[in-house]
Amino acid sequence: MPNPARVLIVAGSDSGGGAGIQADIKTVTALSGYAMTAITAVTVQDTTGVHSFHPVPPKTVADQIRVVLADIGADAVKTGMLVSAQTVEAVADALAPHAAIPLVVDTVMIAKGGAVLLDEAGIDAMKARLFPLAALVTPNAPEAAKLTGRAIETPDDLIRAAESLRDGGLRAVLVKGGHLAGESVTDVLADSNGVHIFRTRRIDNASTHGTGCTLASAIAAGLAQGFALEDAVARARSFVLEAIRTGLPFGRGTGPLNHLHAIPPYEE
Repeated sequence: MPNPARVLIVAGSDSGGGAGIQADIKTVTALSGYAMTAITAVTVQDTTGVHSFHPVPPKTVADQIRVVLADIGADAVKTGMLVSAQTVEAVADALAPHAAIPLVVDTVMIAKGGAVLLDEAGIDAMKARLFPLAALVTPNAPEAAKLTGRAIETPDDLIRAAESLRDGGLRAVLVKGGHLAGESVTDVLADSNGVHIFRTRRIDNASTHGTGCTLASAIAAGLAQGFALEDAVARARSFVLEAIRTGLPFGRGTGPLNHLHAIPPYEE
């Protein structure tokens, strides 16, 4: 068998296992990739929210990236929780010599429970340093509103935000509409080929913790495996939708996705 595609994930650890590095590793593995990590923070987290977090020193984050890329290499990189401007700068410096590797930037700013995961200086640094390196940026609707300064309340707003971010210099952007009300979920991909709209019926399941991390990592896995961007997004959305449909009823809050749906039970 050929070697699996390699995906380096730069993100925070979720002690509850539903989001962050844990969700990323599960996703890449379920999609037949090889996951590597650079941990940016250790969070104290469960299904009810992020209770606290401890940042990893920026130099240690950058050193993790450097040694992994020097020794193992990567076919794609995905970033998630980046904590601070200093960590963003360190990550950008470590990734800059590897501009040929597709980079998916998941703009993690606020946790589902409301905890702030990246401050204003960090957001500015991400826009200045990581966005120019990114093959794709994946903000949800509130994050896209923050980045554009525009309210996003309808699918048409999603389209306008995606076009604005692309025209502002991004190579490609996927604005996710899961936060908007309605019976369907619309995501909008804007790139040099135009605007692509993905729309699916909303799944009635409260186990949605980790959807953003999972989607971005699934896209990164697709790019690592040679998928065209639109195809990588389509496959990633299908993976996430089934993971939500079969979501796990764990914990007292927002339950985790079922990343294992793509892996058949092991039999001796």
